[in-house]
Amino acid sequence: MDHSSPPTPGTQHETLVKRVAGRRVLHLDRGREMRGGQHQALLLIRGLQELGVEQLLLARLGSPLAEATAASGIPVEELGFSALKRFGRWAEVIHAHDADSHVRAALAGCRPLVVGRRVAFPIRRSILSRWKYRNADVYIAVSRHVARILIEYGVDASKVRVVYDGVPSMPVPVSRRDVVALESDDEGKCNGLIREAAALGGFNVRFSRDLPEALKYAKLFIYLSRSEGFGSAAVLAMAAGVPVVATRLPALEEVFSGNDAGTLVENDPAAVAAVVRKFIDDERMAGKCADAARSVVAPRYTVRNMVDGTLAVYEELW
Repeated sequence: MDHSSPPTPGTQHETLVKRVAGRRVLHLDRGREMRGGQHQALLLIRGLQELGVEQLLLARLGSPLAEATAASGIPVEELGFSALKRFGRWAEVIHAHDADSHVRAALAGCRPLVVGRRVAFPIRRSILSRWKYRNADVYIAVSRHVARILIEYGVDASKVRVVYDGVPSMPVPVSRRDVVALESDDEGKCNGLIREAAALGGFNVRFSRDLPEALKYAKLFIYLSRSEGFGSAAVLAMAAGVPVVATRLPALEEVFSGNDAGTLVENDPAAVAAVVRKFIDDERMAGKCADAARSVVAPRYTVRNMVDGTLAVYEELW
């Protein structure tokens, strides 16, 4: 697997392998698409596989995550209550990667239960929601912002850990010709607003669902959102040394705080157009941000760090 940084060398890595090899983890995910959470789950599964952790995924059969996991040699079964009961007894820790699987695992009485929380949406105050959030042993928040939301809702702070997403190492662009944005059917990702800004600023935008491919030709990445738990697409662009123009939101402020990897802006077409135009016209500023972007990712947002951080949570429960 291509990590952003190499595994811990020498005896330290060997000690880690001896400590975790043969441990049993059951992953749960009900997603139909390969979104950010599913990409992170796959990176985690492959990283744990390298360390000798025994794993099984319960998911929608035929989903992109199920097929990619099976192709990696990890067994996959349909996520149903009978499977939860059967494999829940086999596992030493159960990790629910989305809200739907969290509910199902809680109903099936699966413990110890780790729940990943990736979104910054307000948590509902319904009876079902309060019950659900009482039924987990540890929450992994994808940012400090998401952790605060959980704690403000009422989750005991002692049950909340922060593990940032990891992104794989990325090559620098072979040419810097395109202003790139992520193509999305999600209205919260503001594709319409980006098109308005492009018309105002007189520049073209290449929308793409294959971000690693598009970043090969990117001089700038626009990432606008109405709500954000972390912003892994923005961090992937940073790993490629591509400056980022992103929405000023708490989770993205967390990523861009104290560095020159990009510019945060309000979700206003004229404001976005002005910032993008500045990057296009000022190559020196763009180059400075490109250099800063890669240096931000390397020590903090690696796949290795994400895997190790998740393992540390598991080891609290083993």
